[in-house]
Amino acid sequence: MNTIWILLIAISVISSVVNGRLEEFTKSIFDGAKSAVEVSLFLLGIVALWLGIVKIIEDSGLIHRLSRFFEPFVCRLFKNIPQDHPAVTSITLNFLANFFGLGNAATPLGIKAMQDLQSLNNEVETVTFEMMLFVVINTASIQLIPFTVIGILSDFGSKNPSIVVVPTILATILSAIFAVGALWVSRKIFR
Repeated sequence: MNTIWILLIAISVISSVVNGRLEEFTKSIFDGAKSAVEVSLFLLGIVALWLGIVKIIEDSGLIHRLSRFFEPFVCRLFKNIPQDHPAVTSITLNFLANFFGLGNAATPLGIKAMQDLQSLNNEVETVTFEMMLFVVINTASIQLIPFTVIGILSDFGSKNPSIVVVPTILATILSAIFAVGALWVSRKIFR
């Protein structure tokens, strides 16, 4: 991958020199770097806010109530997870973070959920069906309100950043249904 990046940069520099646009190329590099730092700091704020909320929810005991509320759904979907296992809470938190469009904040929660699911795995070198199902659903990331995308759009001056809500809901629900369906079909075929 590093070779590809170096090749792309080299081609860009050579192309800008040949076309006499080296000054514009240099300016665009600095503008892109500035924009990348601004977006990174903005996303860092969103992740820090969400993880702070999760910590407050966890310390207040509300996380156990949320976990109990979603437990029938999670246990029905993930049949081999015991009801009181920590994986139920981790999966619930990850689903909630994705549901509210906070994909960056969902990443550490997803890692925790996979660690909890791995604790149920007797064969360390093999991935369980529950782990595959979690990865598929997590990747599809059903979203009700994509806060991160809305925040980025509003940060870049969009007049109607919330216009992405309905397409996001439809796209993520359809992708989740298709992905879970493909996983179930693959399980039946390749058993």
